[in-house]
Amino acid sequence: MPELPHVICLLGAESTGKTALTESLARVLRDCGLDCAVVPETLRQWCDQHGRTPRPDEQAGIADTQSQRIADAARQHTVVLADTSALMTAVYSDFLFADRSLYAPASQAQARYGLTLLTGLDLPWVADGLQRDGPQVREPVDALLRQALQAQRLPYKVVYGQGAERGHNALSALVGQPWLQALPQAAALHERLRQQRDEAKLNKPWQCEHCSDGGCEHKLFTGLLGARSAA
Repeated sequence: MPELPHVICLLGAESTGKTALTESLARVLRDCGLDCAVVPETLRQWCDQHGRTPRPDEQAGIADTQSQRIADAARQHTVVLADTSALMTAVYSDFLFADRSLYAPASQAQARYGLTLLTGLDLPWVADGLQRDGPQVREPVDALLRQALQAQRLPYKVVYGQGAERGHNALSALVGQPWLQALPQAAALHERLRQQRDEAKLNKPWQCEHCSDGGCEHKLFTGLLGARSAA
């Protein structure tokens, strides 16, 4: 069992809705009475502060800070939503600088978290200053993320959908966690999930034809994923 089962980490290539989804989930959890903390992306804050993207030698410090902030929040709150983790920094270090040295510590940190959500590539790419390189970066980064998760046998669930459907699918994955089911707020979360399904006019929670596990993505984007051997 993960050491920090109440940490939910959102990973994904650029412009796949990680921050918006993190904030949406946090609002739902807080509305249901849960003490929920959000750990923002350290890289974004770093770029805003320095007015540039980091050099190769600065990547490790950013990754370590992200992991430490998540661990600090986990000691103080019932639920922690992390807008990316050190694994995201490791992937970009590999992609941009061919530096794979950050994978080992990042994977060790990721293994401690209870749930990893990978945001799918079904949203349109939107520019965001220093934070985003271009739509051509999304597919290779997504492939590296999946490879890193699967190489270390780190379970993850993929979140697809537009608008309210995306939030519903993410909440469905979260509500299914055993530790959360034991909390007094579980009934309120299930009711909120039902309301979301009705509002979004969904017939059932999202899943591939077998399950929602990232390693078993058969139905959606099969051509893309098959070409990368990532699913």
